Amino acid sequence: MHNLSIDIGNTSTKVAVFKGKEIVHYQRFNKITADDLQPLITQFEVEKSIVSTVDEEITQLEDFLQQTTKYVRFSALLSNGVHNKYKTPATLGLDRWAAVLGAKGIFEKQPCLVIDAGTCITYDLLNSRSEYFGGSISPGITMRFKAVHEFTGRLPLINWSEEEPIPDGENTETAIKNGVLQGIINEIEGFIALNKIKESALKVIITGGDAIFLFKQLQNSIFAPQIIKDPYLVLKGLNEAIAD
Repeated sequence: MHNLSIDIGNTSTKVAVFKGKEIVHYQRFNKITADDLQPLITQFEVEKSIVSTVDEEITQLEDFLQQTTKYVRFSALLSNGVHNKYKTPATLGLDRWAAVLGAKGIFEKQPCLVIDAGTCITYDLLNSRSEYFGGSISPGITMRFKAVHEFTGRLPLINWSEEEPIPDGENTETAIKNGVLQGIINEIEGFIALNKIKESALKVIITGGDAIFLFKQLQNSIFAPQIIKDPYLVLKGLNEAIAD
């Protein structure tokens, strides 16, 4: 039997079919319907399903999943052995919580720092006692470039490519690129160092839209041996939430 994890975001929906902890099928949709899921449920004989969503209007989809699988709506109440110490769990982003559960599934008994690099960059520590107290939320790469432009009078909006190296700041454009990109790398290394003081055996997982770029830049860091990237971390965490 298989499990079905569905992550409905603001711009797209990500779907993964799991056999145990292994992803056997992955797909991305602009907007998902029951018609999209029926072939997957039939092909893989899906037993359990789970949805994490920012959209509250998914009644039809939930009705379909309830009829065809053992369905669960993901929430911060699903923990799979992680002790949630966050003071306002109702306001905890579901993607953050799912990523923490995914980290526990990968590094079962080790402390882990989850770095999710999307619109914002979040830093969340799962300690060696499987306790989660929260973390930090910081502006993401694109947000920082926009802020430099929109909150100043003359500085341009910079386009950047993850394929480019971080330049030296030899003119206004490259100075902005260096400041934003090198600043984020320094920030990440700082968060790793800070959390490594708390947990010496710390593992680091980078996920999110800018994970590939940041992972590449961090290969020269002293922390490189303890860093992995995992684009499917949130989906893995959803699967952990319905694991037996």
